[in-house]
Amino acid sequence: MNAPPRTITAHPALPLSRLLNHTADAVQAVRAGQSLNDALARCPTDARPGTQALSFHTLRWLGSALAVRALLAPKAPPPPVDALLLTALALLWPAGEPPYADHALVDQAVAAARQRAPASAAFVNAVLRRFLRERDATVAAARRDPAAAFNHPPWWVEHLQRDWPERWQEVLRADNQRAPMSLRVNARQSDAAGYVLRLAEQGLAARAVGSHGVVLAEPCPVGRLPGFAQGAVSVQDLAAQMAARLLLDGIGGEASARLLPGARVLDACAAPGGKTAHLLECADLDVLALDQDATRLARVTETLARLGLQAQTVAADAGQPQAWWDGRPFDAILLDAPCSASGIVRRHPDVRWLRRASDIAALAATQARLLEALWPLLKPQGRLLYCTCSVFQAEGRHQIDAFLQRHGNAEVALQPGSRGHLLPLADNPSEHRHDAIESPGDGFFYSLIQKRRD
Repeated sequence: MNAPPRTITAHPALPLSRLLNHTADAVQAVRAGQSLNDALARCPTDARPGTQALSFHTLRWLGSALAVRALLAPKAPPPPVDALLLTALALLWPAGEPPYADHALVDQAVAAARQRAPASAAFVNAVLRRFLRERDATVAAARRDPAAAFNHPPWWVEHLQRDWPERWQEVLRADNQRAPMSLRVNARQSDAAGYVLRLAEQGLAARAVGSHGVVLAEPCPVGRLPGFAQGAVSVQDLAAQMAARLLLDGIGGEASARLLPGARVLDACAAPGGKTAHLLECADLDVLALDQDATRLARVTETLARLGLQAQTVAADAGQPQAWWDGRPFDAILLDAPCSASGIVRRHPDVRWLRRASDIAALAATQARLLEALWPLLKPQGRLLYCTCSVFQAEGRHQIDAFLQRHGNAEVALQPGSRGHLLPLADNPSEHRHDAIESPGDGFFYSLIQKRRD
């Protein structure tokens, strides 16, 4: 597979050896089953931006690094040393312009090893210098390993080959690209065109996408976004921004189908709150935001407060409505169900290494359980929007096909965008979509389902 160019911006005032050690800590944590976000949260503040950049790169090329290490050191060293070695090998892998000079990187990796595990310094030095001497032959040999060729677990590659036989390699390549930073302009305050002008005044290049979407030319800290603290804008991927429009517009997208002011809406798996907020930015609704994780639900409350919006929030399992439902049916339900996150690997490169093949069936069972539990809570003629940030059809089309077979009073809306998988590609195609998103969005699945009258 052709490799994308590497763009790594580390903290210029920090020694590279220190950043390599922090990155190795993060890589070691991910390989032990922890999320990268949790690992980075433990990183010192001054080192976090550089560590995140190096960690993202290492995890995007971890399959290649593992294959090389297996060739050069078949007996894996202890995890702390292995994580540092894998980090250095990923940075030395020939993928576009190198972020650091080869020998400088090796020297700094050896310095990091002396701090991390002094007895391993000579071993790390020997492996890395051998890789430099034999790089072409070693890379050629490593690429015979599917995990090195595609930098995804083999089971993941097999799923994509089965689900998307004509586009699976494009999806894998897209997963290793840097995701654009997309914004959602608060419809109660401005629009995309107006906010692009505000960004330009701050020296930030961007372009409008639709009425309220904005894509930055280069990512930046949210503190640089004008009006962010005052709720003028939020960070949200373009594909994720489709949810509010689909739920609000309803079957057919006609004005008569739009949710009326005051409609009772359930956001069943609301955290961190982006879709909840978007709904309330677009319409005056009576929203119940539910999430099983009370800590993550607190982020929903914080997001709504920043945007000047209000919703009822409850920490509860959406699949057990007897514990939280007051018996009043909903006009609309948004079910952004727990999933593999296989559509957002660009933003979370650790996901591919944390998931297991068995997770897909388990997640599909959870999604089915939630659909079954929430369907009775919907009014006749009400609508349910099911979505996942997944490109696996077991969590999308196959899930909804099975649901429709079980429920004769459900029908799927067939207007553009209502049902189908969106792939994280430039044309972002779907089964029922012909209006391509202008900038590659994340991988998603959407299905808008209406309940017929009995």
